[in-house]
Amino acid sequence: MLIGLWISVRNSEKQGINGDDAWNLGILVVLAGIIGAKVLYIINDWSSYANNWREIFSLNTLQAGGVFSGGLVAGLVMAAWYVRRHHMPALRTTDAFAPGLAFGHVLGRFGCFSAGCCYGKPTSHFWGVTFTNRLAHDVSGTPLGVRIEPTQLIEAGAEFFNFLFLMWLLKRKKFDGQVWATFMILYGIERFFIEFLRDDPGRGEVFGGVMSGTQLISICLVIGGGLIWWLKSSSRIPALSTQKSGTA
Repeated sequence: MLIGLWISVRNSEKQGINGDDAWNLGILVVLAGIIGAKVLYIINDWSSYANNWREIFSLNTLQAGGVFSGGLVAGLVMAAWYVRRHHMPALRTTDAFAPGLAFGHVLGRFGCFSAGCCYGKPTSHFWGVTFTNRLAHDVSGTPLGVRIEPTQLIEAGAEFFNFLFLMWLLKRKKFDGQVWATFMILYGIERFFIEFLRDDPGRGEVFGGVMSGTQLISICLVIGGGLIWWLKSSSRIPALSTQKSGTA
């Protein structure tokens, strides 16, 4: 998170945004993201907590991680509040933070792989991984001695591609909001399809089990990113990177 935040602050300063405001915004978003990820995890797995609500505050729940999309939504809500309160350029700020968010997610998924959480379905593919540590099973319910899809590493690889592409795009964007909209679209598509490989509980089901709650959020991200792209590109407002220097 700290590395991703450092990247975001550096990008913010290059976009003409005050560095202190960017640091404060990043710390607020990180805290909100942790809480939001945990809350959505509990909501999606509510059947496990409905008759024993004290389990919400247990060490097991604390160790269980969270749902990234819940953290993303909570972070966006708090970011919108902070940006408005401090009169920061909203879309330019999200552009600056998008690559750092993707990179932070890369390292986060390596953490998931180390812990054994967010695991995939059984597979016969050569790239399958086998967990053997009893602690992974006790904390995350990871199946032991079974070859499963390395969904954590797949998502880390996809997010690293997103990071590289977004950093490239940030220097060449045509309008404010383009980088953030691209991140929403890329991540939404990526996560929607990775969900088909996931086998861990806690992502919820919607429409009678047709898709997971995370897949529904992914669709909303793609639609939201597409709307930002369409509205801002059609308005023909140039991005900071295409204007003369000296703009704050």
